[in-house]
Amino acid sequence: MNTYISMLRGINVSGHNMISMPDLKKLYESLSFQNVVTYVQSGNVIFDSPIKDIPKLASQIESQIKKVFNYSVPVVIRNKDDLHRIISGNPFIKRKEDPAKLHVTFLPASPASVDINKLTLPPNETDEFIIKDKEIFIFCPNGYGRTKLNNNFFEKKLNLSATTRNWNSVNALFKLAAER
Repeated sequence: MNTYISMLRGINVSGHNMISMPDLKKLYESLSFQNVVTYVQSGNVIFDSPIKDIPKLASQIESQIKKVFNYSVPVVIRNKDDLHRIISGNPFIKRKEDPAKLHVTFLPASPASVDINKLTLPPNETDEFIIKDKEIFIFCPNGYGRTKLNNNFFEKKLNLSATTRNWNSVNALFKLAAER
């Protein structure tokens, strides 16, 4: 059995794409996933499945959400080893930046190098980002609510869906997955 962490993009934000966590848990269980646990209201789900094909899992979840709730929600999935790699490899932690100012944007695939070259920050921007594989590590000294480095910025520039979690959530998701 494999333990996965799925992160849904854009649910329960400003009254849009509302899904209760009990309903989301039932949806995952209807797909025969086991040991389903949700974390906070933003669409984080830890679950077990024998399926090893992560894009297939994401597609199944997206299709079921569309069928049950009648809207499209991108789903990004990582396993607990991925989260361990992300936590131990955050370049801003190594630089000893304030963890409260750190975020990770999760992509479904690695961006093409030509797309990465499109990522230029506006002048006088104090926020920073570093792309490593399918994650974008973000440091926002003035807070994520004020950054231009949001999901829409990366989605437009990279032509990939994106979903972001703060550093505390990334660590909490790993802890929940590792406790299994």
